[in-house]
Amino acid sequence: MAAQRISSLFSRCRSFGKYSTWNKGMSRYFTAAAVDEAITPPVRINYTKLLINGQFIDSASGKTFPTLDPRTGEVIANVAEAEAEDVNRAVSAARKAFDEGPWPKMSAHDRSKILLKFVDLLEKHSEELAALETWDNGKPFERSVNDDIPLMIRCFRYYAGWADKIHGLTVPADGPHQVQTLHEPIGVVGQIIPWNFPLLMFAWKVAPALACGNTVVLKTSEQTPLSALLASKLLHEAGLPPGVLNVILGYGPTVGAPIASHMNVEKLAFTGSTDTGKIVLELAAKSNLKSVTLELGGKSPLIVCEDADVDKAVETAHSALFYNQGQCCSAGSRTFVHERVYSEFVEKARELALKRVVGDPFKKGVQQGPQIDSEQFEKILKYINFGIKSGATLEAGGERFGSKGYYVQPTVFSSVEDDMPIARDEIFGPVQSISKFRDLNEVIGRANATYFGLAAGVFTKDLDNANMLSRALRVGTVWVNCYNVFDASIPFGGYKMSGNGREKGIYGLGNYLQVKSVVTPLKNPAWL
Repeated sequence: MAAQRISSLFSRCRSFGKYSTWNKGMSRYFTAAAVDEAITPPVRINYTKLLINGQFIDSASGKTFPTLDPRTGEVIANVAEAEAEDVNRAVSAARKAFDEGPWPKMSAHDRSKILLKFVDLLEKHSEELAALETWDNGKPFERSVNDDIPLMIRCFRYYAGWADKIHGLTVPADGPHQVQTLHEPIGVVGQIIPWNFPLLMFAWKVAPALACGNTVVLKTSEQTPLSALLASKLLHEAGLPPGVLNVILGYGPTVGAPIASHMNVEKLAFTGSTDTGKIVLELAAKSNLKSVTLELGGKSPLIVCEDADVDKAVETAHSALFYNQGQCCSAGSRTFVHERVYSEFVEKARELALKRVVGDPFKKGVQQGPQIDSEQFEKILKYINFGIKSGATLEAGGERFGSKGYYVQPTVFSSVEDDMPIARDEIFGPVQSISKFRDLNEVIGRANATYFGLAAGVFTKDLDNANMLSRALRVGTVWVNCYNVFDASIPFGGYKMSGNGREKGIYGLGNYLQVKSVVTPLKNPAWL
């Protein structure tokens, strides 16, 4: 879901170098929990190979690569490393499953039954999936259990319900012709998902594609391959035919790029950084002009008006930024607060950040785990240094937390100016930037002065102000007096360089369907 949540198709993220403390002499930051020895996750790892044509197999080269525990930087497991030859095998399996297999020819009702059976298996294995998600990603186990898995289940149940309700129209024509439109599956779909919400992004992509009758070649993020493998195994256990869903593991240059440029992949869906999205789009265009859905980066404004409930705004803005260690494409990372409530807001935001519990994500009560990897960790610390050097006021945090793993203190900056890097760039970490504004016309202009346009938040008790801001903000989603509401029925996607197309809801079906017009003459029609 955003700037550094998936590796580039051509290179891993570059390290920003070692962090050096700029704020020596300032008050030390404290959290309510310390990082002790890592807790042993309550799950076994059973699947580490590629899933092609219904079978778990080694890569053609036999190579593997490690997936790391972000709590410690240690190896969790070595998984099969795919390359172009494996992409070809997966695409061939998907092609055969679509052209010759039962899935697209199966009644929509029967496809729905398989997806609903899969939902039952997800519920049965929910804690196992949640444990893999936390172990590989670092998000708190309580959040995996209570947020990610239920949202995944809801998404698959939602699209299972849509499977037998997809139909075309009968269209009146000027003259004696019978005209109907057919909504047909596209064929072989390539999908590339990120590391910040592995299972949820699996659901957002795979569920509508399968409901529409397509076959899929899915690339997981190299940082978080484990949970998708278990979920895919359960899908086959539910009765999914071989070749309909193929899951390959590996890096952007050797897996992502071959998918994007493959001549037999007819649709591509990508979630990741804007820069990589441009590369994906170019590869798709230069190959077979496959259609591409992009869900890219964000730098979302959160606007707190002078009449807002300040306590609720502070609490919601805190969650909007720090949820998932700040690794959300839609994070409310530019907080604009009216000057009349600014000081109160900053003080309460600071207090809340200082109370945030950082620690082992498997420990009960922990609110914030580690960042995904060393590269993201170094990048966040680098931007914190940028904030200090550019003159923003460091209210809380600003350093790593503990001495092991990729933990960063919840950080709050005030007095942030719009041209500072922390206000301009997507950090993708637990760094809250708070700016001051005087009137709504001013804040609208400042909020829209970005290449991104993914989401926004508005806090006000005035319905007229809420309506005005909702229409004026150039973003795909506006949350009013709330944030991060991600129901399966609500479409999600961006304006400008935050992507194109929409995922979830009825709009998500259109990504995976072709519309065909069928026209036949009518002889002596009784009516037209």
